[in-house]
Amino acid sequence: MKKNKSTKAFIMNIFTFIILMIAVYGAYQFYQSHNFNDFIRSEANLGISEFKRDKKIKYSDTRSYKITSNEFNDAMFSKEVQVEKNTPYKVTCMIKTKNVEADKSASSIGAQISISNTVERSVAINGDTDWQEVEFIFNSKNRDTVNIAFRLGGTEGYAKGEAWFSDFKIEEGQTEEDSNWNFACFIFENTNVMVDNKEIDIQVTNTDIIDIKNTIERFENSCNHLSKEKMTADCDIYEVQEPITSLSYDDEFGYYVAPEDIEKQIKDVIEQNNYDHIFVVVRLGNEEYEDDIEIKDWIGLGGMDYYGIGFSNIRLPNSSKSYIYKYDSRVNQFPEEVFLHEFLHSLERTAKEYGYDIPALHDYKNYGYENEYLVGQKQWYKDYMNQEIHISNGYIGLPNEIYTLKPAKRSNFAYPYELEVYTEPQNIIEEIRGIFENLFRNIKLMLGKV
Repeated sequence: MKKNKSTKAFIMNIFTFIILMIAVYGAYQFYQSHNFNDFIRSEANLGISEFKRDKKIKYSDTRSYKITSNEFNDAMFSKEVQVEKNTPYKVTCMIKTKNVEADKSASSIGAQISISNTVERSVAINGDTDWQEVEFIFNSKNRDTVNIAFRLGGTEGYAKGEAWFSDFKIEEGQTEEDSNWNFACFIFENTNVMVDNKEIDIQVTNTDIIDIKNTIERFENSCNHLSKEKMTADCDIYEVQEPITSLSYDDEFGYYVAPEDIEKQIKDVIEQNNYDHIFVVVRLGNEEYEDDIEIKDWIGLGGMDYYGIGFSNIRLPNSSKSYIYKYDSRVNQFPEEVFLHEFLHSLERTAKEYGYDIPALHDYKNYGYENEYLVGQKQWYKDYMNQEIHISNGYIGLPNEIYTLKPAKRSNFAYPYELEVYTEPQNIIEEIRGIFENLFRNIKLMLGKV
């Protein structure tokens, strides 16, 4: 009898142990599927997207981070990272996508790496793609922390589908301290777009190209001369025959060329070189089509960027008789003015991002300057570039160091230093330690709210 009881007890203990092990295993699997290693999950429309760690579809040994959005949303894993000011950083990860679709036509929406609450981002991946490495380069500027996001969506719209992220890495590069600026100047020979259901087909002329090349040479010389040799400019010119087929629109400026309108034409050139600024030269009208593309009083348009690199529009005038980009001692002695003006808009924005208090580039009249015959605002630019605008208690303008605060690019990472930010648990002991650390952290947060 006692033997039967002990046998039953043994069997019950075995059964209880098995149930316990199943429960522990289930809890462990649940933990692994929902352990995001200090990443914060957020979405524009709450409750639409699903976040999980995927053990079936992964790039390496560790589970991938998966975002599923069955409806359009902007969802992300993000983590705040401490950085050194004015330092280049490179974030890389592997991304795989399935049925990723943007809610509107914009190359900035999809699976990507970004800094949340900014427009700084990597390329955005759409459609069905296998694992590929995505790279995001940025400069910390005046920040000591940045919130790095691995995202399905974007600042300009929403996306849906499935995206997997894996093998995160962040590297710190070396800051360049030289003041030699490299420019890429793309002359688009053809504009072929649909505007208000009308096909517009416009070409630049050989005379246009000659004028622009001469003007760019003058721009190089003026950067050196007007800055009093604080900077040099070296421009590479690319004549692009593949037409511009889309334009962007803004209520203030009308139609213009945004980076996403020509990304496919310039992407390879920019990736293979280390440019600090991009000029896009385009004709959006001529005598025949003068009223067909709405342009609101601009000949140059700056202040934009292409993955952190300054990006400016230079619009050719509609009239072939214009002297705006032609040097003539009797008509125009400063044809490079538009190029210089738009480049200075990028320096103006950079100075503000670094916390400098400088005058607005367009406020020349407020400081007693005029738009002079033959040379335009040349004196204003010279004083602006050398911090020689006189005010009651001294002088203001661009700080001298602005000429070395260039955008981050691949050349900054010849000898990178990897930050230990995205390390994954390597064994069960580290995972258990992580469980308790997360538990204690949450308890502290709860106590802090009481």
